[in-house]
Amino acid sequence: MKFIGIIPARYASTRFPGKPLAMLDGKTIIQRVYEQTSKVLENVYVATDDDRIFNAVEGFGGKAVMTSACHKSGTDRIEEAVKKIGGDFDVVINIQGDEPFIHATQIETVCRCFEDGDTQIATLGKPFTEKQDFADLENPNSPKLITDNNGYAMYFSRSIIPYIRNVEKAEWLGKFPFLKHIGLYAYRTKVLEEITRLPQSSLEIAESLEQLRWLQNGYRIKVGLTDVETIGIDTPEDLEKAKEFLNRRK
Repeated sequence: MKFIGIIPARYASTRFPGKPLAMLDGKTIIQRVYEQTSKVLENVYVATDDDRIFNAVEGFGGKAVMTSACHKSGTDRIEEAVKKIGGDFDVVINIQGDEPFIHATQIETVCRCFEDGDTQIATLGKPFTEKQDFADLENPNSPKLITDNNGYAMYFSRSIIPYIRNVEKAEWLGKFPFLKHIGLYAYRTKVLEEITRLPQSSLEIAESLEQLRWLQNGYRIKVGLTDVETIGIDTPEDLEKAKEFLNRRK
């Protein structure tokens, strides 16, 4: 199968303006994401609406494509980028532009999901462990998911799913294999075009999770499992944590 990786990147951000161009140990965040992704995928592009990001990507030898500033989601931006790039790609992979430590095995796992011919969309889940704090499970900024017996998503939620009846919450992590959602997505090219035409769904609006729009419209989302925890950068404070992580790794 022929894969293409697209990294959507906006300059404007309420919590962290200019985030893609913020420096992390001598390289911009977007360069680190691009280089990590290129370890696995031959075809990688940054999709942006800003000349500064476009020029920075070309400056380090990457490939970029300009897209509209009017997109409401990264998925819409990716769909436009794929059309502009052209080429006969079977699967489009959406790599978050604020994940400079995305791991090669994560991308490989989401690619393997398409060995199942029924897979329309793929994403990742990471098992919670008994050693984790219950607050990690309860955190609404860390969506959870449940799958059916064939590894397809049944639901995503900011709440804890499932609810464990007649068990103290402090013991929940030992009673069920809870899954944390990792926001790496891949779509068959035709499916990507279809889902960007869908209106927002009631579940999506309620939970503010775009993937619920796809589930509510009957699309099947295959879930690959990873044991890798990455560090996303949403705020300047997260950037400082990422710098500390790099220093420890050195």
